[in-house]
Amino acid sequence: MVSERGLQVLRAIVQDYVGSREPVGSKAIVERHAFGVSAATIRNDMALLEDEELITAPHTSSGRVPTDKGYRVFVDHLAELRPLSGAQRTAISTFLDGPGDLDDVLARTVRVLTQLTGQVAIVQYPSFARATVTHVELVQLGGGRMLVVVVTDTGRVSQRMVFVRSEFDDDGLARVRASLGDLLVGHPVREALLRVGDHLTAHETSASDDEAATSAIARVVAEELEEFRQDRLVLAGSANLARSESDFRGSIYPLLEAIEEQVTLLRLMSEMVADEHGLAASIGRENEPFGLAEASVVASDYDSTGARARVGVLGPTRMDYPTNLAAVRAVARYLSRLLDEDETAR
Repeated sequence: MVSERGLQVLRAIVQDYVGSREPVGSKAIVERHAFGVSAATIRNDMALLEDEELITAPHTSSGRVPTDKGYRVFVDHLAELRPLSGAQRTAISTFLDGPGDLDDVLARTVRVLTQLTGQVAIVQYPSFARATVTHVELVQLGGGRMLVVVVTDTGRVSQRMVFVRSEFDDDGLARVRASLGDLLVGHPVREALLRVGDHLTAHETSASDDEAATSAIARVVAEELEEFRQDRLVLAGSANLARSESDFRGSIYPLLEAIEEQVTLLRLMSEMVADEHGLAASIGRENEPFGLAEASVVASDYDSTGARARVGVLGPTRMDYPTNLAAVRAVARYLSRLLDEDETAR
């Protein structure tokens, strides 16, 4: 059982090691932190922390560094998160304010988060399986090309090009648009997919230009709706892993592979257990089942029209957990508010 002063000593070791990258000794703790006890007493506290496998000696020096277990205890006993500065909060609002569809907002979210933390920033798309199609628009571009725009009530906007047999006059275009509207608008994504499938089966041998065009467009829409159902991530800041490569005992290749493939990160982000504030951390060896035993992920939940997803950062276990947790929480709250305001405006 770690005493209260032992926890304070652990906190000092974590903070000093994260800041300096150097093992932390008892003399440095006495000089930098107001414990009011001797270096010998701090050494005894450190010996107890080492017995609990919360700190370890990386080599023969007298200094100690936190273990993965030590980082976990440190995070679990954080009394409060370090507040963001006014400049950091201004950066969040500057990056995220302004018009844009969901894709654009999430891209801006990871850009600001990687700037704030210096880590790889990750944001999950909210689940669109229960989203409802609210609008379908068709724009003729000439040469048989048609731009198809599909919008859902979650703010997701899809734009795809499709080639049709011939150009349509205004009345013909209106008929095709109306047919697609009847097929899709007002229906959840799952149901809309089923309706598209039934339509394509029923019109396999369509002869009229209207029906052929509707079927061609419906096939493209089905591909987009299927993608709406799939979990996706947006990431930024992968180059930060190279800058912090010395913090990894082994290769950073597993992390780069996870970033490229996304499936592993999706599983990890989805399975992390959040506290009552919607914050979650998965540290070091806790990520071994995902092949990321030398990395940590901290994340916060955000809401988009009732669908919950996560925004977070990935980096080495030697990271500034209080600041990173505060950053992901602030960004998640701002993102939730922004998406809620956008939904209210619609």
